[in-house]
Amino acid sequence: MTPRARLAVFALAAVGLAALLVWGLAGLPRFGDYEGRYGRIIARDTVPQRKATDAVGVTTFDYRGIDTLGEEFILLVSVVGVMALLRAHREETDESRARAQELERIRKAPLPSESLTLLGQTLAPIVLVLGIYVVAHGHLTPGGGFQGGVVLAAALLVLYLTTGRTAFRRLRAVAAFEAVEALGALGYALIGVGGLIAGAQFLHNFIPHGHSGLLTGGTVPLANVSVGFAVAGAIATLLSEMLDQDLLRSRGGR
Repeated sequence: MTPRARLAVFALAAVGLAALLVWGLAGLPRFGDYEGRYGRIIARDTVPQRKATDAVGVTTFDYRGIDTLGEEFILLVSVVGVMALLRAHREETDESRARAQELERIRKAPLPSESLTLLGQTLAPIVLVLGIYVVAHGHLTPGGGFQGGVVLAAALLVLYLTTGRTAFRRLRAVAAFEAVEALGALGYALIGVGGLIAGAQFLHNFIPHGHSGLLTGGTVPLANVSVGFAVAGAIATLLSEMLDQDLLRSRGGR
């Protein structure tokens, strides 16, 4: 297909998508005008039943926890698919030689400027603490494991942007990132099995709900933490793998 034909196909698809978006947005109710009963029931019963103040978090990780389990494993399968597609471009016979060249390049690479390094060393811990806060308070305030996991992975992105790709390679540990993602998904599934062990249904909230503060919501905070690990590991794995591809492409272009 020629570039002009690809552009024409894209233009038709973009116009059609824009029309669908305008049509969908035009039919939305006005801001604050809510007619559904389900949302009102959730907002009314969240605090009395689960002692947690974020109705969205309780819905995601308790009332409709099985949907979240499916979403988490969709993320896991998506990352595996992207990794398989990216790694298919590598040649196994050149792997050891490529690694040796990469290590040599890292050793000889110039250090980043002191101001940029200081900026990364300052911002990365702040972003990391923010991610931990968003995950830990997901059942009390807006946020949770999905959002907090992205913030946690952003701490690595900050290091990459401020130290340069060759310096960032010293911190790269794809196996650890993959293990964190897998443990997060496994942890969420084990929380569901805990409900069965307690004599109830899968993903039953079997832990005491507490009264106030962080130790409330029963299994909801644990589910937030599990999802936070899974999302952070997934994003960090993709970032690291894409960095690999960038380095390999740079070698091929020389």
